[in-house]
Amino acid sequence: MEQVHRAVGGGLEVAIGRLLGEKNAALLPKAAAIYRAYWDKHMLYGVALLPGARELLEALKARGVRCAVFTNKHGPSARMLMDHLGVTALLDAVFGAVDTPWLKPEAAFSEHALKTLGADAATTCLIGDSPYDIQAAHNGGFPCHCVTTGTHSAQELTDASADSVHPDMFSVARQIFALDLAPCE
Repeated sequence: MEQVHRAVGGGLEVAIGRLLGEKNAALLPKAAAIYRAYWDKHMLYGVALLPGARELLEALKARGVRCAVFTNKHGPSARMLMDHLGVTALLDAVFGAVDTPWLKPEAAFSEHALKTLGADAATTCLIGDSPYDIQAAHNGGFPCHCVTTGTHSAQELTDASADSVHPDMFSVARQIFALDLAPCE
């Protein structure tokens, strides 16, 4: 599992390539096809929002803050996940792999998201959980506040130059947005 955790974040082909290793690189197209077929059938199984995510999105939307998902996950899949989780109405956009020629941490991907949202880097932040998120935010000229709910530890996120690291979304809400949120019932 540790090897899988280290592989995720750079998009499907990057993750599978890391798992296969250089000597098995020729197997990448076949492995990706097998994964995609499995993913399409099972991607919604057991999916749940992180505690505090809905509450934070609702509070930010009420303040007029534009929010988006910015991911290396397959864009159409990411939109299906947001629909399934019931948060699409709280989002202004979902940017993912295959939606553009870029992936995180490429600066062009961050610039595209900012331009599409009509956002200014000076008033933007990214809430993420990986070094890819940190790099993408910094390449776009805005901070990245991380949560340790993903595959990377607080130390790894700090070492990757996260602007702040939090144990959960409630902490992000309090520390970054001065919101004291209660869990939805």
